[in-house]
Amino acid sequence: MPRLAANLSMLFAEHAFLDRFAAAARAGFHWVEYQFPYAWPKEELATRARAAGVEVVLHNLPAGDTTKGDRGIACLPGREAEFRAGVELAMRYARATGCPRFNCLAGLAPPGVPRAQLLETLVANLRFAAQRLAAAGLTLLLEPINPRSVPGFLLNRSREALEVIDAVGAPNLLLQYDLFHMQIAEGDLAATIERLLPRIGHMQLADVPGRHEPGTGEINFAWLLEHIDRLGYGGWIGCEYNPQGDTLEGLAWAKRYLGGT
Repeated sequence: MPRLAANLSMLFAEHAFLDRFAAAARAGFHWVEYQFPYAWPKEELATRARAAGVEVVLHNLPAGDTTKGDRGIACLPGREAEFRAGVELAMRYARATGCPRFNCLAGLAPPGVPRAQLLETLVANLRFAAQRLAAAGLTLLLEPINPRSVPGFLLNRSREALEVIDAVGAPNLLLQYDLFHMQIAEGDLAATIERLLPRIGHMQLADVPGRHEPGTGEINFAWLLEHIDRLGYGGWIGCEYNPQGDTLEGLAWAKRYLGGT
């Protein structure tokens, strides 16, 4: 049975963010994730998760200033100190909420900077982060993002992310495999997941092309989720999509999976 996690940054937008923990629990979710929790006190997040009886399984490392166009800073030369400070901040949130894994966004490739330099910076930053997280028993993830949704993002395909992961050489650094991004960037989801399963630390889903709930686009999720189950994937699958309407009404596809363990 797929272990679905509600992404609270995108689902249950009918509620204030802190109220979404309880909304997810009422919908049958045992696990939640979110993108960037840093606008809220970590103690309040922990309190809301405990009160709702849900487990926080993932959030992102700080990714710079989105109002200035940042989509991650890990590959950007000159911002290493900011990246390291972000790792320490994320770890403080982890201690409060019990979150065991973090996703790292590599960032956009700035014009005029050689790709080799960006990759070198990314590898060095990930090596630092992986070492710090390993000491606390935490897992680091690296996510490729399709170039249609985020033009200029440094890593677009699973192969590109795995080359970086190999260069870092840390056992607690794994691939975050987002079905939405990878369907657009490379396709062949079922075979790729089967081939890469030992290296995947977390999955996320949304349908293509609209990034809405399963059943609104081209991916055969009923078959694909059963396939992932057959392969023996034991991690979580984050529901990171924009509901077309009311979140609960849009969860009809997930009723067969929610409420289980």
